[in-house]
Amino acid sequence: MTLLKSWVTSANSADHPFPLNNLPYGVFSTADTDPRCGVAIGDMILDMQAAEQSGLVDLGDVALFDVPFWNDLMEEGPAVWAALRERLAALLSERSTEQAKTEALLVPMDQAEMHMPFMVSEYTDFYAGRNHAFNVGTMFRGPENALPPNWLHIPIGYNGRASSVVVSGTDIRRPWGQLKSPDHDLPAFLPCRRFDLELEMGAIVGVASEGPITVKEADDAIFGYVLLNDWSARDIQAWEYQPLGPFQAKATATSISPWIVTKPALEPFRTNTPEREFVLLDHLKDCGPMLYDIDLTVSLAPEGKDATNIAQTNFDQMYYSSAQQLAHHSTSGCPMNVGDLLGSGTISGPTKSERGSLLELSWGGKEPLTLDTGDERSFLLDGDTLTLTGHAQGEGYRIGFGTCSGKILPALADPYAR
Repeated sequence: MTLLKSWVTSANSADHPFPLNNLPYGVFSTADTDPRCGVAIGDMILDMQAAEQSGLVDLGDVALFDVPFWNDLMEEGPAVWAALRERLAALLSERSTEQAKTEALLVPMDQAEMHMPFMVSEYTDFYAGRNHAFNVGTMFRGPENALPPNWLHIPIGYNGRASSVVVSGTDIRRPWGQLKSPDHDLPAFLPCRRFDLELEMGAIVGVASEGPITVKEADDAIFGYVLLNDWSARDIQAWEYQPLGPFQAKATATSISPWIVTKPALEPFRTNTPEREFVLLDHLKDCGPMLYDIDLTVSLAPEGKDATNIAQTNFDQMYYSSAQQLAHHSTSGCPMNVGDLLGSGTISGPTKSERGSLLELSWGGKEPLTLDTGDERSFLLDGDTLTLTGHAQGEGYRIGFGTCSGKILPALADPYAR
């Protein structure tokens, strides 16, 4: 597929993240408007509440855009999703016959504040990147025992906190927690000393399910994708995770990008999962290309200083796709809800520059990373701003997600002061 031309001229630049091929969904407000649904096109946002009220967008008898989230549209199912995308493409195409009416409903992106694009029903985070799992396992158990015995057979995950999912630009407060260092006999309650990022993608469930679903059904149920940073308190995690896994170490916050890139926009970039060491059981087998070719970058900017790109990798490095994760999640009969968010797990490539966490980049703090500013980092310091970016590169166009960023604020002086 090549670039689809729009009468919104900024959308026709080869390196702009929001061409007509993309049309991602977000929630925005301005000085004059409350939060509402919007569609990105070039440097502009189409106000969906106004488009629906004016009759430019009419998807039936029920109003879908009088609320500041996209869950109501998701509830309508894939046929309505497709109808909306077709209508948006017709309104914004260079061949549109309704340019004047549509243009009146555009808002400059630089005048908008972005909000959470959907209501998160539940949040599950996976551990489905083989390079990341191998690196972390090697640090703690050695390369011969790096992967748990079940890792090559099922996508491992844990249930996280939907309440702590925040939109890009939200500051992240360094958490307190119970820590125990190797040279102390007893734990202490202290601010986290080894705060970290995890570069991930998030899949958004758009179709509810009761009981087990196939990988194909799971793929059809995914509404779209966002960038995701699974902030991690490594020292809290090291003390708490045995035997039940992450808990408070992952509960501080999870940041997502403000734009939902829908599955149709990513369709040209599908790619296969890697060769399997063991044949997966039938309910987890691939049913076609399940991953996406999406270039990903992590940058770190110390307070008041320029950013350094500290990692670059690709979503195609995952061992299990989001569809396989969703299918596995349903096997117990667990109901899946519209608005469920599935974190992919940390995305790391085979080389050091492709590692998607500071835990890996600094090898547990033993090999500090030197930034372009001369600063060193083993883990995140107060004032650091982390930014994730990603895009799929087409022929003369790209599909972008916007940025997923957060600044680290100091821990509270006394978390129990009232």
